[in-house]
Amino acid sequence: MAFSVKNFIGDKAFYRRALAVAMPIMIQNGITNFVSLLDNIMVGRIGTEQMSGVAITNQLIFIFNLCIFGATAGAGIFTAQYYGEQNCDGVRNTLRFKLIIGALVTALAFTVFLIFGDNLIWAYLSGNSDGGDMQAAFGYAKSYLNLMLISFIPFMVLQSYSGTMRECNETMLPMKAGFVAVAVNIALNYVLIYGKLGVPALGVNGAAIATITARFTETAIVISWLHRHKEEHPYGKGLYRNFRVPLKLFKTIFPKSLSLMVNEGLWSGGMAILAMFYCTRGLNTISGLNIANTLYNVFSVVFIALGCAISIIVGQLLGAEKFEEAKKTSTKLIFFAVVCCTVLGFVLAGFAPLFPKIYNTTAEAKLIATHFLIAQAIFMPVSAMMNAEYFTLRSGGKTIITLVFDSVFMWCLSVPVAFILSKFTGLSAVYIFVGVQCGEILKCIVGSILVKKGIWVHNIVKE
Repeated sequence: MAFSVKNFIGDKAFYRRALAVAMPIMIQNGITNFVSLLDNIMVGRIGTEQMSGVAITNQLIFIFNLCIFGATAGAGIFTAQYYGEQNCDGVRNTLRFKLIIGALVTALAFTVFLIFGDNLIWAYLSGNSDGGDMQAAFGYAKSYLNLMLISFIPFMVLQSYSGTMRECNETMLPMKAGFVAVAVNIALNYVLIYGKLGVPALGVNGAAIATITARFTETAIVISWLHRHKEEHPYGKGLYRNFRVPLKLFKTIFPKSLSLMVNEGLWSGGMAILAMFYCTRGLNTISGLNIANTLYNVFSVVFIALGCAISIIVGQLLGAEKFEEAKKTSTKLIFFAVVCCTVLGFVLAGFAPLFPKIYNTTAEAKLIATHFLIAQAIFMPVSAMMNAEYFTLRSGGKTIITLVFDSVFMWCLSVPVAFILSKFTGLSAVYIFVGVQCGEILKCIVGSILVKKGIWVHNIVKE
């Protein structure tokens, strides 16, 4: 096919549809990450050890979060395609599957963190102290983790429900629930962290309690709304009448979910390992990386939401067997994601010297945060392209390919590069990060080839 700008740019109707799906997801994820940012800033005002402890725990929780995403996303592929062919029973059964597999993952996460939590935390504290108190940082991390385990249950249920609603074109309600959660979290953060309105100052524990309360609130809103609007969303009817998923469907979905869960687990585990290598450079690096990641996560919601939009829109087109339209749509959305994040990269770079000044930490930690933010800004278009390619491949159920594309690449290239640079060179954490990100360019090239070949283009619900 000859090169043409028209292959990469859609009309107004195209972008209206894409943004109608992406914007609510973007806003919902944005406000969730904004809450994390506020948590981080408020805890960061207490001190470096407190912020480092919370940062370490959040890195561990990140693995659980992505495992839940992966476990439910396998069924989500089917949900989008079932919705595309107006199969209500199929949608209902995929939601049941999400809740079952999510409960199993949550139980496993509880077990792992209760048994190995201490060792996992200390793995991040293996570097030099930079004058900080490592034992104190461990204590804060441990206390925060023990409380945050409670939040795993509402998070799992929320992702199951919200994911299904988004895959069925109901994107506004999860967003509105997220706004309520933000308000609850901010208010409780102020009261519980600093000890206001007669409440004792609970520090990092206060931040955990605020987050847990907000999660339960958000989950309750989403669940109650769906079951009060069963006429509009009939898949909610009889959801709990029985909890059986047809064996044939279970056998079809489970390999996809398992592949995605393994992929997300391996990928997030790889990210955690990378963070460990960065953190060998000291407590200031832990603090600086945490500051940078908190702001970056707010910006990254754009390409993450656009990736979800690709999965939903393209998945529905595949379900309706509009294969050529699905291919054209994916190409245009990938290009759109890269362009958007190129612009965002410049904005993020502009914030880089300013944002770390908010924190009550060392000058070195603030400088490290600035350098990390600039590096993340430079590579944001690359991350956007990788994410969009990943969701395109996933929309057609090519979960084994996404496993190779994502996790095998992570463990065969990114982790070894970070290990070598951290172990055998004196490079700073920022330069190690840059070395790892340079390898991601190769991943983009491979992803482009796979997408262009169209190996993902098929209707999986009719197989």
